[in-house]
Amino acid sequence: MTTDTYHSPESVSGLQKLGIAAVVVGLVLTGVGYSMTGLDRFYQAYLVAWTFWLGVALGSMALLMVQHLSGGAWGVVLRRPLEAAASTLPVMAVLFIPIYLGMHDLYHWSHEGAAEADAIIAAKAPYLNTPFFLGRTVFYFAAWILISQTLLKWSKQQDETGDPGLADKMAYLSGGGLVVYTLTVTFAVTDWLMSVNPHWFSTMWGPLFMAGQGLAAFALGISVLVMLSKTAPMSHVLTSHHFHDLGKFLFAFLMLWTYLMFSQYLIVYSANLQEEAPHYIDRNNGGYEYVTYALMALHFAVPYALLLSRDVKRGIGSLRVIAVWLLVMRVVDYYWQVAPEFHKTLSASVIDVALPIALGGVFLTLYAMRLKSHPLLPLNDAGLEKALTHHVH
Repeated sequence: MTTDTYHSPESVSGLQKLGIAAVVVGLVLTGVGYSMTGLDRFYQAYLVAWTFWLGVALGSMALLMVQHLSGGAWGVVLRRPLEAAASTLPVMAVLFIPIYLGMHDLYHWSHEGAAEADAIIAAKAPYLNTPFFLGRTVFYFAAWILISQTLLKWSKQQDETGDPGLADKMAYLSGGGLVVYTLTVTFAVTDWLMSVNPHWFSTMWGPLFMAGQGLAAFALGISVLVMLSKTAPMSHVLTSHHFHDLGKFLFAFLMLWTYLMFSQYLIVYSANLQEEAPHYIDRNNGGYEYVTYALMALHFAVPYALLLSRDVKRGIGSLRVIAVWLLVMRVVDYYWQVAPEFHKTLSASVIDVALPIALGGVFLTLYAMRLKSHPLLPLNDAGLEKALTHHVH
């Protein structure tokens, strides 16, 4: 098998064009939205968009490490899309700059004198202070980029040399890497999202967002594989059996996200503490209750009912529709988590849509560039033959 056997830049060109178009459209709409709302709303919308797309990259890195540890056939066909998403992490680190510039607009605890005026902020000041916040961010990205770039380097070497020892090295790194991922993501979403309201806290926060990252990573991977399955060479590889397996994983992560979301609500409802209860009170008033209902119906109930069907999971077109829809609903979930902390009544703006599109365009452009530069399947992966002959017994 040569390195060109599954190398087809033409099959990914449409995705790159979509990414470039999204950047252009997103920037134009961002300009329109900015002129209507100003800088404060820009930072809030940017936080939603950036954390969402970063979450897709991190979820993909985590699933990539799971695949290196498990060696399942499902992961062989999904490995290149996962690697492509993980490869965007260095650029996502650069895109943190607007968060840094907007810290005073986003994080009340960063204001001078905030600790003196608020006992809760004062108690958290050893953790919630600007130097430590920025230092942790540097550490998170250093760890994520080191893990992802090392896995990408070894994957390329495996394609070129076929060295069987590289699979063991990737598995060993993945074992420790998943521990690092779990700890760093828990602290990162606490820093960037939970601390928007320094009075709020939840022990379910980290697992909830990790489940959402995994869900988004599977949804994007499925969407891209459906696109690749329409042209050679992947049209000769991908079958309904592959998509059935991936659909089951999508369903599992949907259930996990729902379970954690409900568990957090149940814990807060049962405890009824004045520090925690306002989180849900704010999201059930001022128009946000309609977003809550939409998440219940469109992020869980409808996809759940559809994914129960074996035919839907094996149907390439129907599975892609559900996957793309879940990506949209993941953005809505991030908006639901962030917006009520700044606006007590629901107020959607053009910029809330524009920035996810613009950053999504950057992400997809980089994603497609990575896919175009490497074979679409890991050529010397020990599970490749099994993946190519995958079928249900």
